[in-house]
Amino acid sequence: MKNLFTILEITKKENEKEITVLLTNKTHPFFKAHFPNNEILAGFLQIDIVADILKHNIKKINKAKFLSIIKPDDIVKYCISSKDNTSYKIIIKNKENKKISEFSYEI
Repeated sequence: MKNLFTILEITKKENEKEITVLLTNKTHPFFKAHFPNNEILAGFLQIDIVADILKHNIKKINKAKFLSIIKPDDIVKYCISSKDNTSYKIIIKNKENKKISEFSYEI
């Protein structure tokens, strides 16, 4: 995960947190492996990024839906909500505020 993303902004609301990140360029090893000449951020990495930022050890992924691709150099916003601090719902949006991915997990 080293050097895969940079946190640009963290915004906290009542039961929600928004974390905006800038992904690195296509020369990062994760992008070179997935896929050469058509680099995208793998679904498992979308989940790993938020787990890394929040220092979560995910025990169970309840649901994961990947609607659109995330490319190198993209800026994305992780919208994180939790009612009980053990179950989390994450929606990833692009800079146009369009939903890219959605998943939920338990820690």
